[in-house]
Amino acid sequence: MTKTAGQASQKASTKQKDKTEKLDEQQKSKKVKSAPVLETFTLGDYAHTVIAKQYQRLVKQESGVLQDSDPEYLHQMRVGTRRLRTALQVFGEAVKLPKPARENQVRALTKVLGQLRDLDVQIAALGNEYRPQLPPSEQEMIDRASGSLHKQRVKIFAEVKSALSQVDYQHLKAAYEKWIAAPEFSALAQLPLEVALPDILSPLLSKLLLHPGWLVAAADQSTRSGVMLHELRKVCKQARYQAEFFTDFYGDSFQNWVNELRQLQEDLGIVQDTHVLSSILANHLPAKANFKNLQQVMQQQQTDALTGWDELRSKYLDAAFRRQLYEMILQPKSLQPQ
Repeated sequence: MTKTAGQASQKASTKQKDKTEKLDEQQKSKKVKSAPVLETFTLGDYAHTVIAKQYQRLVKQESGVLQDSDPEYLHQMRVGTRRLRTALQVFGEAVKLPKPARENQVRALTKVLGQLRDLDVQIAALGNEYRPQLPPSEQEMIDRASGSLHKQRVKIFAEVKSALSQVDYQHLKAAYEKWIAAPEFSALAQLPLEVALPDILSPLLSKLLLHPGWLVAAADQSTRSGVMLHELRKVCKQARYQAEFFTDFYGDSFQNWVNELRQLQEDLGIVQDTHVLSSILANHLPAKANFKNLQQVMQQQQTDALTGWDELRSKYLDAAFRRQLYEMILQPKSLQPQ
């Protein structure tokens, strides 16, 4: 796909963050990395490994979030809550968690962190990506909108700070520390991971392939289509997070599929961000404000992000390709023909 200069810079930054994130996870998951042999795990063993890793990743960011000097800590903590929620969805039938550690508690934390992170993304986009491409008259409007967002951010950061000091969050941490030290499982946890893995991945693949967003053409600019693509992006993210828990147990084709989901998620994210920015400007600028150059830049970003979309969606609607995906997840390494 052809990208604008701003997107290229954003892409490079994202790739560097992904690289740092990958290295960090490798260091924290030596149990899996040192012996990624499918036959050595029960479903319960691996659930414990994944949940503990995601929880530790989350709490590691806490002090950095509270210092509020680098937005990357907030980003990583939000990602950590999302990955932890995904782990709970994947392994929920196999584990017995204390009530304060269950998914609805993690979801509440994700929500408050997400509000602040979304503001940071838009403030950075306005100032670093869009503003340099605009004439002085529109830069002035950008500055006005950014000022309003900064004021809003002060309020929302106070809510984040409060959430991380409240009793509910302390109970959540205590519950995870207790469970990680002495995990409790259901009878299902006794299953060999080798037996359970294809069944774990099949539902996420079905949810992904049956999403109506694949039916939306790039030329369709309706509000309804935009909503469907945004929902598809969220499903892609969830499928990617789940699949990434198990990349050690599959081959290159599986990793390539995960990488494709990541790229698709990023491209659809660019489209969604432009829609969100348009709404923000409508709320923070006078009704008669003229920002046609900014609108042209955002429209070009949408076009660039959806370059190749029709070809990709055709692939995901193809019966043979869909069968290949199912065959792939049915054959983890130890089950592949020799």
